[in-house]
Parts: sequence; structure tokens; C-alpha cells
Amino acid sequence: MAVLDVLTPVVSDIVAPEAPRIDREGAYPAEALAALGQAGLLGLLSSSDVGGLGGGPREAAAVVQELARHCASTAMVVTMHYCATAVIEATGPEDVRRRIATGDYLTTLAFSEAGSRSMFWVPTSTATAGEAGDGDGSVRLDARKSWVTSAGQADGYVWSSRPLAAEGLSTLWLVPRGVPGLSLGPAFDGLGLRGNESRPMTGEGVTVGPDAMLGADGGGFDLMLGTVLPCFQVLSAACSVGLADAATTKAAAHVGSTRYEHLDQSLAENLVTRSAIARMRVKTDAAAALLGDTLAAIESGREDTMLRVLEVKAAAGEAATEVTELAMRACGGAAFRKEVGVERAFRDARAATVMSPTTDALYDFIGRAVCGLPVF
Repeated sequence: MAVLDVLTPVVSDIVAPEAPRIDREGAYPAEALAALGQAGLLGLLSSSDVGGLGGGPREAAAVVQELARHCASTAMVVTMHYCATAVIEATGPEDVRRRIATGDYLTTLAFSEAGSRSMFWVPTSTATAGEAGDGDGSVRLDARKSWVTSAGQADGYVWSSRPLAAEGLSTLWLVPRGVPGLSLGPAFDGLGLRGNESRPMTGEGVTVGPDAMLGADGGGFDLMLGTVLPCFQVLSAACSVGLADAATTKAAAHVGSTRYEHLDQSLAENLVTRSAIARMRVKTDAAAALLGDTLAAIESGREDTMLRVLEVKAAAGEAATEVTELAMRACGGAAFRKEVGVERAFRDARAATVMSPTTDALYDFIGRAVCGLPVF
């Protein structure tokens, strides 16, 4: 499936030209998402049975990586859409699956909470049965979600809560946009990823029907671990690799075209500068190689799949922060000017280390796995 052939005109016509404005204004990439939907790429992970492209993690990673090279905000919105789509494809209603497949429905995850912070797999929000006598099986959801990408923009939220009645850590729901009781927190005005409309969301007496449950009551943790985690880890890593690659390419172009006039040589002819560019390329390529191996492990069901899934986001996120810092140093004071093109990547790359599961949490999980201890 030549998804990049489909993606290329969307990137060149909309994503890349719009990226500076999206960053500057903190604007949501609505035009890019509409174009991605029309191109069928929002239905990339949707089954061909419902009209989607029937793609998998490898194709999704290729799309996110290419988007991130030009606009990480758009890449992160698409990452969250793909992760939520994976849940809905596995457990959701056919009408929503068909809308996603045609690009008519944007979705996202609503996992992170004020009460459990980055430990998204342990929600503190609640689900309670409707008032006695209602007779409709309705469910009340109450929550304080701390970070929701595409908040107020998505058509539906894959929402976590404590189980309704069963044992287990969580249950997942599909909550539609605009349902009474759903409210947004302050607009996001942050360091990086400024256009992904990441806000707090509060649910107070949000009422959904029993058919809004995704999977079994109490089965949310299994869906998070088996469906969401691999998808998010791989796509977050793809975003980091795209950022690192863009920073390396732009830094190399800058030092190759900028000259020391008194020496009649380019910055690239300076050993220290060349060394920095080389380190950037090596770190980027190493992260890309780990991403490729992780995808291969997922596709073949290798024994070390979970270890690779845990490693890939941590490694790629660390690589992107190091590479973009090297880009700033290699380009010197010029890097602080937006036209050089590396300072936005420098800011955007920082998000991966604190986005749940955080890099520090992942190192703990990886250490547990390597030492033969339970991961969760």
C-alpha cells in the first residue's frame, strides 16, 4: 500500500505550508485533517470490510513519521486518532467504524486524569448505573481528564473509567462530542505541539447508553495493554523519528550553506560542526532502526515484542531531544530564528519524554522486564 504517495500532496499543499502558522497561533490543523480524511488516510487502520484501507502499524507509522517531519502537531492528532481507531475497530459499533473509514469521524483517547496523572492505566473516574427506575440501562460517567488531544474537536472520545460493576482496573467507553455534562478546560498555550488542542476535559453526569461500552466491563486494562499501548508506543516513536530526521536535514542544510567569509569555508567544513551533524544522523538512524525492528516484532509475534514496544518510545524520544539540541548548537544563534527551521522541532520533541507512559516510567518497565519482574 503506497500510503506515502497518497500523503505527499497533502503534506506539500497543506501540512508543510500551514505548520508555521499552526505553531505560532496554536491553531488546530483542521484543514490538514479534512484533507487527510478525503484522501482516506484517517481510515488507514479501518478494515476494508467497512470501507477502510485495511492498513497496519507499519503504514500508520510511515504516515505519522512523514507528518512529524513537517508538523508534529498534526502528527500527534493523527497518532491519537489511530490509537482510538484501533480500539473502536476491535470493539466499537459498525456505524462509527464506517464513518472513520470514510474520513467523516475523528476520534481520540481520553485516558490521562488529574487523579492518576501519567499512570493512565489506573483511572480514578467513575461509571455508575443510571437512577433506579430509569429502565434504559444508562450509565453516568464522572471524570477530570487532564490531557485530551483534539479536545472539543474530535467526534468521539475513547474514555476510561473504573469498571461499572465488574472486577478489574478499568472499562472503556465511546463518548460523543457535545454530550451534556462534558466541558473543556483552558486552551493549551504550551512550549511545543501547540496545535494539537490538548486540554483538560471534565465529565459531570455525562450519560451514555450501555452500548457505549467498548469491550467488556472491567476489560479496559487488557485493551489498553494489548491494543492501545503497542499502537501509541510505535506511533509516538515515529513522531520522534520524524522530528529528529527533520532537524538533522535542516541543520545539515544550514551549516552547508552558511559560510565563514574570513576563512572562505562553510560551517560544515568545521570539524566540531561536522561531528555534531554526524552524531545527529547516527542517533536518528539508530532510533529509526529500532522502530523498524519493533514493527517487525509486532508483525511476526516475536517473543521480545513487549520489550521492543516498551523500548521504542523511550529510545526515540530521548534521541529526538538529543538530536534537536545538537541541531540548535550546530546552527548557533541562527537556530533561534524560526526561518532556520530547527527551533520548532526542538520544542516539539520535548513532549515525548513526559507524555504517558513517560520515559522514566518506561525505563522502570524495561528494567522490570529485563530482570524478570512483573511489568505492571
